[in-house]
Amino acid sequence: MNLPNSITVCRIILAPVMLVLARAGMEHAFLACLIASLISDIVDGQIARRMNLTSEFGSKLDSWADMLTYGLVPIAAWWLRPDLISSERAAFFTAVGSYAIPVAIGFAKFRRLTSYHTFMARVSAYLVGASVVLLFAHGPTLPFRISVAVLVAAEAEEIAITLVLPEPRSNVRSVARALEIRRAAA
Repeated sequence: MNLPNSITVCRIILAPVMLVLARAGMEHAFLACLIASLISDIVDGQIARRMNLTSEFGSKLDSWADMLTYGLVPIAAWWLRPDLISSERAAFFTAVGSYAIPVAIGFAKFRRLTSYHTFMARVSAYLVGASVVLLFAHGPTLPFRISVAVLVAAEAEEIAITLVLPEPRSNVRSVARALEIRRAAA
């Protein structure tokens, strides 16, 4: 197993640890682990691209780690910051739906998790990650609302890619690329 995949496996292992910390009410420890997970998500991708270690397996592994991390955040918020669930209800449920719907469509069409890693997905991950850290650190809510708007756009692109692709593919950077793949397959 190469270095970026090892980092990604650590992110997967960290997910249940974060859930235990959140359930125990250990907000600072949870936040530290969340920050470590988000930073390592950036690092593993950078290492994979710079050292030419990208692979189909690594892409899928990264998507599973992302899904686990972002999937546990709403649960942790429910336990650690129920005030946010009330005050940011619309943004909160929009974010959850924006993550869940493309996953459901990808599973319905391809019977697997999609792993497109688009530019918009990367931007939204950085913004959502930073804004969620701010929320757990009792910071302002406006960055979260803005990041959710970007997330909606990124996930709409993911849905479009899934609908366009004739077969499952990883690392499809845009709808335009998905259309090229579709034309080549026809």
